[in-house]
Amino acid sequence: MALTIATRVILFLAFTLVFVRISWQPLHNPRCHGFYRFFAFESILVLLMLNVTVWFKDPFSPFQLLSWLFLFASIAMVLQGLFLLKKMGGQGNGEDRAENFAFENTVNLVEEGIYRYIRHPMYASLLFLAWGIFFKHPSFCGAVPLAVASLALFMTARTEERENLDFFGSPYRDYIQRTRMFVPFLL
Repeated sequence: MALTIATRVILFLAFTLVFVRISWQPLHNPRCHGFYRFFAFESILVLLMLNVTVWFKDPFSPFQLLSWLFLFASIAMVLQGLFLLKKMGGQGNGEDRAENFAFENTVNLVEEGIYRYIRHPMYASLLFLAWGIFFKHPSFCGAVPLAVASLALFMTARTEERENLDFFGSPYRDYIQRTRMFVPFLL
């Protein structure tokens, strides 16, 4: 893909404005999970701008194949996570959780499907997205935003867990004991 550096900078700035717009309220509250999620979005965007020019280069190399594995897993996780939240999560009005996206304001603790194994399939999806983009062309320059994205997603998940403990109470504490954060049986 023949994107010039100037084009990539313009795209980065345009997407940053979108992320600032949708994260405006969370950016004013460092105690909410959306604050850290913004930095994950930005880091993933940096990775994308670094590696977009090699997206389809040498498509059957081991790194490219690993990249596609992560990217397809990312898509599967986000689709199942959104479907289950919509189907089983119920919808609260979210007045007390104004920093959340509407789909996050669930009133039921979802423990079916992918949620039976991991607590944060949406953040796991973003984590897999970041790693998938990184493996398009692994480099030191890409490792820095990858590390920032991974740390930001960990902080996002930890902060959301605190919020969920406040909202759901002991059932969520029990849920934490039975599940992993991002990867079934591992992490």
